[in-house]
Amino acid sequence: QVQLVESGGGLVQAGGSLRLSCVASRKLFGNNTMAWYRQAPGKQRELAAVITSSGITNYADSVKGRFTISRDNAKNTVYLQMNSLKPEDTAVYYCRVEEYGTSYWGQGTQVTVSS
Repeated sequence: QVQLVESGGGLVQAGGSLRLSCVASRKLFGNNTMAWYRQAPGKQRELAAVITSSGITNYADSVKGRFTISRDNAKNTVYLQMNSLKPEDTAVYYCRVEEYGTSYWGQGTQVTVSS
């Protein structure tokens, strides 16, 4: 079992930046992935960014060039640096970990971007 705790969300003006953090309750093993998803009101949850245990990253087209995902394995933490934020980035951001085929989700953190 893995518990995930996200932090760093908040209210920011368009063009601003936020850094999200997600701490896992224990070290992860195997070929695991850590990811950030987001869900805007009335929309389906979508993948924003993912990073593998070997450091390979992938981004949704909508955030490419503005968001950066990284991880610190010593701290069991994944980060999402979000720059040049837009109102359409407003959503609840969820951390997801997949380890040995099992997924774990955090409780989510709200990001609101005002125009």
